[in-house]
Amino acid sequence: MHPAPPPRRTWLAGLLAPLQQRWNRWLQRRHPHGMVAQRLTQNRVYIFLSRSGLVFCIMLVAMLGGAINYDLALAYLLVFLLASMALASVFHTFRNLLGLSLMPGRADPCFAGEVARFEVILENDSRLPRHNLGLRFEGPVEASDVAPGDTARVWLPLSASKRGWLVAPRLRIETHWPLGVFQAWSYAFFSQRALVYPKPENDPPPLPMAATGDGEGTLTPRGQDDFAGLRPFQRGDSPRHVAWKVAARDDALMVKEFHGQAAEALWLDWDAASGLIDTEARLSRLTAWVLAAHAAGLAYGLRLPGEVLAADQGEAHRDACLAALALHGIREAT
Repeated sequence: MHPAPPPRRTWLAGLLAPLQQRWNRWLQRRHPHGMVAQRLTQNRVYIFLSRSGLVFCIMLVAMLGGAINYDLALAYLLVFLLASMALASVFHTFRNLLGLSLMPGRADPCFAGEVARFEVILENDSRLPRHNLGLRFEGPVEASDVAPGDTARVWLPLSASKRGWLVAPRLRIETHWPLGVFQAWSYAFFSQRALVYPKPENDPPPLPMAATGDGEGTLTPRGQDDFAGLRPFQRGDSPRHVAWKVAARDDALMVKEFHGQAAEALWLDWDAASGLIDTEARLSRLTAWVLAAHAAGLAYGLRLPGEVLAADQGEAHRDACLAALALHGIREAT
């Protein structure tokens, strides 16, 4: 039985492929990559009939044919009035984008299988309001208005299918204001990227036991035996240690500090997930363990092939561990 031949490219796809490549190269020259603000000048804003505008023109031609056929003066008046309104809207649609500045903002990390969000800042330094601005990468359009001399922040979603760096594609900004007959649009290339963590395992096994001198251990947080006093709140401290009664009497947040016998640090080791052959499955389990250890307030470290993160606590340590898992094996490629 002979294998099926590979599907042939249609003549239309073969004809459009070189044109698409040439179009992409032209866009990159006209709209270069950058992390700075990109201003929409006259040579960067494009305008053409929208789909509704095409239907509008067909309707005008039909009305004009009826006016000529029946020689109706009011029909002529209506046709020319509608046509003049449409032509006047060209200027307003084009001006709605002209002079607008776009700047890249933050890019929030997420887990694989979720939606990453990229922030785009719109700055309007003119005295004219900007209405009904639509921005998008590949998905649905996010609309926004910008008042005169003001800025607006728009968060654009982008699906994150795998771990690592997710680079933002070409940004498109468009408007159909005021009548929808014409659409004006432009592009922007920002060097934005979001870090995508491995997807946590749905039902991971319990955390490995912390190592002690006799080979056994318990999962107890550090230093929770004897109360030693209060200290100012620091980022990463567990809310369970906040002295809420003291906070009710004073504006400053204080944290209870304990001294005592501390358990050995918990190590989340690559070899601890040796039952999983697939690399992504191991990373998924270690990700779930990092989240569980952080939620329990444990001091933990992470051992990966070629990289070791010392035992610590807090949100910064959690993010560092998740970043190491996200970039494991692909750091050189980025």
